[in-house]
Amino acid sequence: MATAAPAMDPSAVSRPSRLLAFSELHRAMFEMAALPLSSPLLYSAPRGDGHPVMVLPGFMASGRSTRIMRRYLDRLGYDTYCWDLGRNLGPRAIGVEGEHLIDKLHSIHEETGQKVSLVGWSLGGSMSRQLSERVPDKIRQVVTLGSPLRGRAQSTTVWRVYEAATGERVSSDKVREQMAEIAAPPTVPTTAVYTRADGVVPWQNCQVTESHHSENVEVYGSHCGLGVNGTVLYLVANRLAQSEGEWSPFEASGIQSAIFPSRS
Repeated sequence: MATAAPAMDPSAVSRPSRLLAFSELHRAMFEMAALPLSSPLLYSAPRGDGHPVMVLPGFMASGRSTRIMRRYLDRLGYDTYCWDLGRNLGPRAIGVEGEHLIDKLHSIHEETGQKVSLVGWSLGGSMSRQLSERVPDKIRQVVTLGSPLRGRAQSTTVWRVYEAATGERVSSDKVREQMAEIAAPPTVPTTAVYTRADGVVPWQNCQVTESHHSENVEVYGSHCGLGVNGTVLYLVANRLAQSEGEWSPFEASGIQSAIFPSRS
């Protein structure tokens, strides 16, 4: 169910509990194992119109982590692309100013002649949001999955690992400016997917600033399982199926009302 992002003091948001953090792997494995049970829901998703979709992996992950999602979207008729930048090590993967990612976007846009939709998991979603602010004329819409879109980077459970792996200080002026950039109301249609059971990023920080073409949708699941969660895959397909220029918020109806949280 779509919910409004509440006004909040970033410093008041706590890190996810240790229980949620330490249980992430087991919960994600369960979500993957349960994926076949979601077949009726997945097959009911609307068909795609063939437009290009680039899927960005989370921190430390490579394109292999998004293979299930890309195959599903391929079967629905989308022209799906892996990001092809290796493991997501922040600026070490996309370039200091994101130039490698921008080049990839330009390449897809030139090859297809169409605007590109971006689906970003965790850090990949933060990058997608930033990209949509910098190159909005080439992006059709953005869907983020458990991505830090606001608040303090130190509120995640992996910020020290991020600094060690990327060589980038999360307290730097540059990172603060980037977070301020993606915390603003989106320029292109955007759906932020979040789970209150996220053990990596505080769920409050996974919410986008809402506008006439942006929304927050809550799901059940873990942070590490978002890309293999049947409900999430259906939701991504539902959002991508909207005609260009005719975006509207997600509304769960019928059986969907039982599988999407009803909190407001």
